[in-house]
Amino acid sequence: MIIPLDIIPRDPTRSRRYLYRGARHTAIIVAGEIPEQRAAPTSPDDVGRHGYGVHTGRVAAHVARSVVDVAKDRNLVSKMPKSKRDKKISLTKTDRKGSALKQRIMEDVKKYVEEYSSIFLISIQNSRNTKLLDLRAEWKDSKLFFGKLRIIALGLGKSKETEVAEGIHKLANAMKNHSMRGQCGLLFTNRSKKQVMEWAENYEEMEYARSGFVAPETVELPEGPLPQFQHSMEPQLRQLGMPTSLKKGIITLIKPFTVCKKNEVLTPEQAQILKLLSKPLAVFKLQLLGVYTKKNGFKKITVSDDTRENDEEEMDMEDNDGT
Repeated sequence: MIIPLDIIPRDPTRSRRYLYRGARHTAIIVAGEIPEQRAAPTSPDDVGRHGYGVHTGRVAAHVARSVVDVAKDRNLVSKMPKSKRDKKISLTKTDRKGSALKQRIMEDVKKYVEEYSSIFLISIQNSRNTKLLDLRAEWKDSKLFFGKLRIIALGLGKSKETEVAEGIHKLANAMKNHSMRGQCGLLFTNRSKKQVMEWAENYEEMEYARSGFVAPETVELPEGPLPQFQHSMEPQLRQLGMPTSLKKGIITLIKPFTVCKKNEVLTPEQAQILKLLSKPLAVFKLQLLGVYTKKNGFKKITVSDDTRENDEEEMDMEDNDGT
């Protein structure tokens, strides 16, 4: 960008003077000649010292002052492109919240032990965030507490000497040694054991399977049209491995296709195809592993073998998610 500087005093020996603003530098062009480009001047001394322009003597100093004044008046200095090399480095330090967060989790666990009469050790199969939100809304009078099992166990106490309630160290050890896959946590509640067990036994919802899930059945697609898909999705389906083509604007399978086989682990592509087909195979379900009451202590609850297998990869949340 070239900006005429009509404010700069005229030199009878020169006919044109401009301020050249390039992408990175600023220079004065005198009589059509472009000197070596340098950083933008911020003071008259900079102009004279670095040799901006070709003026000499009093004219050069006067022109230098005029260039700086014009740049300041027109707010050109602040609008100059920022140098990518000029990086701002903050000298402040942010304290790590690891120890404080762990301490808060343990304090919350101790508080909930005092507030609620029963604590259930639960394992959530095929966990989904939206489903957990629904559970918390349904159990507003209770607390679903997830987090690092090791930190929660420390809050409960791993031995008789450190336990916060009588016999609760058995619950802490059961959390560490449980063999169930899935997201494991605690349910603090004042509801009866019978009510909780009936609710957990009857609560299950179908969900789309993710990669790593063991398919409970074989899903096959016959040769022929797939009218449920828009024609624009044909490249996506072909990229996922489906033998498709467009016939009269309709996506068509040119041969039978097996999406997944029973007892085989799903790949990311297979999981995506099942979702596009609106075929949920996973079951979002709560499994009770044990219960602690202040009256009877900790008791284990047997788990069926079918529930152990029908789950995705084990998850262990890094931070507390209790509400």
